[in-house]
Amino acid sequence: MGKTISNKTQGILWVLSAAFFFAAMNMFVKLAGDVPFVQKSFFRNIVAAVIAFIMVIRTKEKTKLTKTNVFDLFMRSVFGTLGILCNFYAVDHINISDASLLNKLSPFYAVILSMFILKEKANKSDWIFLIIAFLGALFVIKPTFDFRSFPAFMGLLGGMMAGTAYTFLRKVGLSGVKGPIIVLFFSTCSCTLVLPYLLFNYSPMSKYQLTMLIMAGCSAALAQISITAAYTKVPAKEISVFDFSQILFAAILGALFLDQLPDRYSIIGYIIIIVTAVARWKYMLNHSEN
Repeated sequence: MGKTISNKTQGILWVLSAAFFFAAMNMFVKLAGDVPFVQKSFFRNIVAAVIAFIMVIRTKEKTKLTKTNVFDLFMRSVFGTLGILCNFYAVDHINISDASLLNKLSPFYAVILSMFILKEKANKSDWIFLIIAFLGALFVIKPTFDFRSFPAFMGLLGGMMAGTAYTFLRKVGLSGVKGPIIVLFFSTCSCTLVLPYLLFNYSPMSKYQLTMLIMAGCSAALAQISITAAYTKVPAKEISVFDFSQILFAAILGALFLDQLPDRYSIIGYIIIIVTAVARWKYMLNHSEN
């Protein structure tokens, strides 16, 4: 009999799995080529919706939604959809490792947003970590205040939208709504929100492009399943820092399949933000133990 893997080790492995599949999702979105980014988001979410629906009908646990739950799920869906749209726009125009990094700033934004949505207070250290992370993001964005920086700013905005969505997601999770229900509600709602655009602006796709978007949807669903499994094993504060491995996976996939290499300024930004995330993680663990 081999040694039993601890819950924390399982949680870390699930987070690493989610990070890889999110990076793969961005790669497949990029490989889909010149399909409009709104259309890409629709196909990404329709696949995830189908997979989540199968999971919901197979589970024996029933979840009763309240008006508050539905409102919070809707807000999570709106901001999550905006986050995906911004992220996919960024992926189409900059390196997928840069886009992944800017999207991973969402936990820092969640610190501010939790003050308004969850009535949680941010302390001095939270603000210090947030400012340092934003300075790191500037190395990735390399602002020129013209259109060349616009895709990077969209990536930054996507991180803010994702941070808002995760704050509502935490609120929903605290009320006891199960993961498959959250994924199904989000994916279905997101498809509905972008459907009007598709009805009037649908762009014909080749079999290759459709295949890439189906692969993006499958990767997104596997990432969602992995991240849900991770946070049922271990509290988020203990393992969330490992989610930043997505940047490493994105850099490797970008180099292997997209001929993308980050420049020295982006690498400096990666180092600043990842070190800040690790410092914030250790700080939170130390203070939670006291």
